[in-house]
This record gives sequence, C-alpha cells and structure tokens, in this order.
Amino acid sequence: MQPRLFKQVDVFTQKPFLGNPVAVVIGAEGLEPDQMQRIAAWTNLSETTFVLPPASPQADYRLRIFSPKQELPFAGHPTIGSAHAVIESGFAVPREGKLCQECAAGLIELSVENTAAGKRILLKAPDPQISAVDEHIARLLSGALGTNGALPHPPVRIDVGVVWLIAELSDSESVAALRPDMGALLEISTAARTVGITVFGKSNDRISQLHVRSFAPALGVAEDPVCGSGNACVGAYLLHTGRIDAYGRDFTARQGMQIGRDGQVTVRIAGNSIRIGGYAVTCVDGTLRMQ
Repeated sequence: MQPRLFKQVDVFTQKPFLGNPVAVVIGAEGLEPDQMQRIAAWTNLSETTFVLPPASPQADYRLRIFSPKQELPFAGHPTIGSAHAVIESGFAVPREGKLCQECAAGLIELSVENTAAGKRILLKAPDPQISAVDEHIARLLSGALGTNGALPHPPVRIDVGVVWLIAELSDSESVAALRPDMGALLEISTAARTVGITVFGKSNDRISQLHVRSFAPALGVAEDPVCGSGNACVGAYLLHTGRIDAYGRDFTARQGMQIGRDGQVTVRIAGNSIRIGGYAVTCVDGTLRMQ
C-alpha cells in the first residue's frame, strides 16, 4: 500500500508544542475503518484525522476523526488542524477565504483569515442541543471535581456533535486548582452520556476573558490540552444561561496551562451562531508507511 502524506499539527497556538496536537493523514482513500482506528491508537494523540475526497458537492474535502478508542462525528481542534494541513498540502484551496468540511456531523463551514500573525482558521460549530442535568449528577460532579462545595452555577449538557457537560466556576484560580477524580468523572460521563466535562471560569490575566479545562476519560484522554468542541459548548452555555454579557460575544479562552501548554481559542458569537478557531503550526511533516 502506498505511503500517505502525514502531518502532526499543533492547534490553537503559533508556537510549536504549546497547543493541542492532531495527527492528519492526507489522501486516506483505501484505508478501512479498523486501520484508521489502529493508526489513531498508535499515534496516541487525543485525535487523528483522515482526509478524503468529498462525497458532497458542497464540500472541499471529507474528514474522519478518531480518538484512540472510537470514531467521533465532530471535534474542534482536529477540524482546525486538518484545515491547516489540507491548505498547506494543497489538497484543498480556500475560495474567497472559505472552506467546507464534510464529516459525520454534517457540513462544517470554515473561514480563513489572513492576519499579520498568519492564517487564523475559524469554524462554525454545529447548532447546539442543550439539556438540563439533574441535581444528583450536579452533586456527583461537584464531588468528583473537588470543588469543596456546591457548584456556583448548575452544569448543563450540550451537544455540538460531541457532547460535553459544562460547568462554570467562580474564577480561573478555581479552575486551575481542580484535582479531579478521573474514575468518578468517567462514571458521571457515562451516566450523563457525554464524552467528558469542560469547566471554565473568568480570567484576570489580561490575555484572555476565561480559562478552560476539559476532562475526557471516556475517550482515553485524562485532560484535553486545548479543546475546540468544549469551547464551542462554553459559548453555547453562555448564550443559553444569559451569561454572555459577563464575557462578551468576541472573546479569547486560554487552556492547557496546568499540563504545560498555553492554547488560545477565539470564540465569536453572532446571534445564535458560534464560531471558534485560532492559529495552527505544523510540527511534523512526512509520510506514513503502510504495508
């Protein structure tokens, strides 16, 4: 089987090794799903993507996204990183600053902005499906996170193709201090039918408006360095709860500092439309050899 173009892209950063890496296999025609899953387990990253020709005439390319354990219908940082990779490789070319990705969650609109710092890529998140969480789950979550008391705001279950339980804490210091019980979070994720829990709090660092942490033991990822879908769900949470005025409709979220990263996610909200994105940089460029 012929070698495939392979890139490892660091997402939500302009400096290598400070964002969230995604492995991207470009030109993945002929690979079976079990081969894709095996490659994703081998890369041992939170996600590995496979770029294919589109089936939809509206799309520029088709993307399949795998965690080490399962295929995902959508994920934020793999979408941004894969768009960076397809542009860099020439697999797809933006038309008037736009790309359209086909994936299991449907068609994802992307915009490519040329800034002084480079190309910034933003995606339009799928329309969120929001549901309340019962008080029992909220109590369990407070204990699992180790917040030493009830959560200041009720958590909310939000589905943007990937389902997260979203919890707001009082400030970024409270977010940074979390030492969660991963076994308990796995049980909560299973009970709430989510991939994990994303927690955020208001920042005072003069760089961002809020800090975020995402825990996904159900996907085999204890803590996601910088989570696109989690940040999209945070935007949906702020709209749903009426808390958007506390942060504004165009803000920056920081994530990953507790595990040696420093990702920055742009979140833009217009009406009920949520866009998230940022910069990306290629760290590994080569070929994947197949037998």
